[in-house]
Amino acid sequence: MTDVKAELHRKLCEARAGLLSRLDGLSEYDLRRPLTPTGTNLLGLVKHVAGGEYVYLGTSFGRPPPETLAWEEDGSIWDGADMWAKPDESSEYIIGLYQRACAHGDATVEALDLDAPGRVPHWPAERAGTTLGVLIIRMLSETAQHAGHADIVRELIDGRGGADHDSYGGEEVWRAYLARIQAAADAFAPPS
Repeated sequence: MTDVKAELHRKLCEARAGLLSRLDGLSEYDLRRPLTPTGTNLLGLVKHVAGGEYVYLGTSFGRPPPETLAWEEDGSIWDGADMWAKPDESSEYIIGLYQRACAHGDATVEALDLDAPGRVPHWPAERAGTTLGVLIIRMLSETAQHAGHADIVRELIDGRGGADHDSYGGEEVWRAYLARIQAAADAFAPPS
């Protein structure tokens, strides 16, 4: 029989690794530059999820982060300061922060049962009470969502797709695949 907590934790670890893998081999500029109209960028995604790890799998269970997150301390998180890296926040710092936050979250997951009570400090009081199981699911969902964003941002930077791209059959196969998709869309193109 599957151990639900172990499976949730395993999937969370996979999503974390997937997110970080999208940063491999890129310059500081490419890690930081916004590639969507809303400013989505790779280091910002990692920074954001690091904060989530510390809150949902740490602070919510009486285990505050061992380090200060400036954007939480000064309240600038509510202005999006957790979604991009400042010039004085190196990629090594952001990646290290994320790794430390994940290790902190792992210690919480290992120490508690799924039904262990927690309290999310920034949620409305009437629903702030929760459990480790709920917050692992929340963090898994959040990480997987942002890993998907990172896949798209990485593809916009250098065309590098995820694992599906690499196993699909090479550039010629991808060009043919893309042509089929474009032809299907063209069937609905507005008249010129």
